[in-house]
Amino acid sequence: MNHKGRTNPQVPRGGGSHPGQDPAGRERRASARLLAAVFALFSALLLAPAFGQSHNHGAAAETAQAQPAQTEPAQAEPAPAGEAAGAATASPIVSYHNATIFTLRTGIAQGRMVYIGVGGDIDGQVNPTLMVHEGELVQINLINGEGAEHDVVIDQYAARSAIVIGKNASSTFSFTATKVGEFAYFCSIAGHRAAGMEGLIHVMPGLREAMETEGADIVRDPADLPGPIGQRQPQVVRVDLETVELEGRLDDGTTYVYWTFNNKVPGPFVRVRVGDTVEVHLRNAADSVMMHSVDFHAATGPGGGADFTQIAPGEEAVVTFKALKPGIYVYHCATPSVAHHITSGMYGLILVEPEGGLPQVDREFYVMQGELYTVEPFGTKGMMEMDYDKLLSERPEYFFFNGSVGALTRSHPLYANAGETVRIFFGVGGPNFTSSFHVIGEIFDHVYSMGSVMSPPVAGVQTVTVPPGGATIVDFKIDRGGHYVLVDHALSRAERGLVGYLIVDGPENDDIMHAGPAQDGAE
Repeated sequence: MNHKGRTNPQVPRGGGSHPGQDPAGRERRASARLLAAVFALFSALLLAPAFGQSHNHGAAAETAQAQPAQTEPAQAEPAPAGEAAGAATASPIVSYHNATIFTLRTGIAQGRMVYIGVGGDIDGQVNPTLMVHEGELVQINLINGEGAEHDVVIDQYAARSAIVIGKNASSTFSFTATKVGEFAYFCSIAGHRAAGMEGLIHVMPGLREAMETEGADIVRDPADLPGPIGQRQPQVVRVDLETVELEGRLDDGTTYVYWTFNNKVPGPFVRVRVGDTVEVHLRNAADSVMMHSVDFHAATGPGGGADFTQIAPGEEAVVTFKALKPGIYVYHCATPSVAHHITSGMYGLILVEPEGGLPQVDREFYVMQGELYTVEPFGTKGMMEMDYDKLLSERPEYFFFNGSVGALTRSHPLYANAGETVRIFFGVGGPNFTSSFHVIGEIFDHVYSMGSVMSPPVAGVQTVTVPPGGATIVDFKIDRGGHYVLVDHALSRAERGLVGYLIVDGPENDDIMHAGPAQDGAE
């Protein structure tokens, strides 16, 4: 099977206070700041309306997975989740998006006390104008830059930060931009506003439209994976991979030159069974700049195949290995600098099914976590460049699922129906950071610890730890409708892009959870 011009005959299984200023109150203020930060983060994840999202679950997705020569029995597909997603535009259902975040540092400029923008389009600007759209959740982070007492107040929204006193102390607050117009933000400490600490927040009417970005869609749809193999004898399975370097969309208005397997991040989901002979054809596109290779953690042999697949642009190599042990494994490029190739998008998963396969579920999804090290700070518009020093010192600007900011929120959320069982194949490309994978509002029924399917799964798990170059499988039944949030529970990373959504059609108020007090007769 060749990636170009071929489609998989199997349809993908997923459907796609301001505190007092007395010294005795400082301890209370510290607690208030902590609570405010926690509230702001979860508000950003759970309450913010989406700028816009679209999806198409009807088309069969391309894969690089070869199909067996013999015909396999057709598998019954579950009813498409959110099938009338086209109806989503006509239906006033709640959707979600990260908060619009601004960071302000207090300082001195031209002899005045001021706010100075940090990161993104406001970086370095004095008392920057904060541009948002009607309906957006706005989060403002305040950092004390010089040690005097400061805060931020927006009277028209009854929104304000805590007072920050010591140098580098910080506070976070958030509000929903329900009023259109220009409003002042300022420091309420006596004399500070007159001394220069005042700027504007401009709330524009209407929803933010996704900014036009020159760059390819490199996001791998989480529902793009071949179906279960089931019962069959071992055989030779051909896998075609092409290493492609292309400018892709990293965020709204932001691009990056990704290095990919088959034009997407992560690379294609490869599915074989234990005992199969896996014949990998790796081709490096002629217009590539770099050499590339592939290392399969599922392979036993030199470099996991990388010793046989170091190829220059325009070249092709073939390596064959035996799938000896069942499990879920990472594959990645292993050409120096390996970390550079991985952070740029060259990673994926291969599942070696045990004999007879895994227990049946209604929907399967494919999600991988990565991080990116750019010269420019998070939120900057334009084309980003790699910062090798940040890579070596492990200081990423971006964290994301499936290749970009908003990959699993705006463009490719996960969809399911209440009552269905869901399986997520989750891996970490990295190259450096461990994930604490968690789905807010769900408990994993089964977790295949460290990716092993040879041992019984662990039952009733809230969060699973996955290291770089590692993977796991989580199964759970969705008992009720609603919106669930995929996160790394190192939750600061959510503010740098690491969020996904599982949108579930079905009743949302029931005995498991409902608004209001317990009903009569409830036990």
